[in-house]
Amino acid sequence: MFKEFKEFIARGNVMDLAVGIIIGGAFQKIVTSLVNDIIMPAISAITGKVDYSSLAIRIGEVSINYGNFIGAILDFLIIAFTIFMVIRYMNKINKKFGEVKEQELKKIEKKLKKKGKKAEVSEVKEEVKPEPTTKVCPYCLSEINYKATRCPHCTSELVEQTKEIAK
Repeated sequence: MFKEFKEFIARGNVMDLAVGIIIGGAFQKIVTSLVNDIIMPAISAITGKVDYSSLAIRIGEVSINYGNFIGAILDFLIIAFTIFMVIRYMNKINKKFGEVKEQELKKIEKKLKKKGKKAEVSEVKEEVKPEPTTKVCPYCLSEINYKATRCPHCTSELVEQTKEIAK
């Protein structure tokens, strides 16, 4: 069980998630400080020294602090906009990477044509494809490691796959 836990923790996606949560928490503190210490005081100065953090509606002895809510909305909008910009940038990079891959495939196709071999880009793509790293368990339809001989989800023994790997 310890070995399985160690493998689970060592997976890239778990570590990426942990790093993302830690960086997200630190980023939230920066954005909260930006809103509370820079943006809200600037808005207060423009609107006539109104302190938004102290804005509240009193109903009897209960205070509804809607000024803090406005600050939280600004926090959210800044974080959401920042994430949008990062994802937008990542999409541009991925698109350029895809275009570069397509150009490389066309170069390979030209080289094959020069050597007298007829090949289409689709055939070249098939040649360049890496080996699969995952497969689907025929019993529970969960995605599992390609070399697995037993499904970690339903514990079914994958007999046919075991024979293929043994070859």
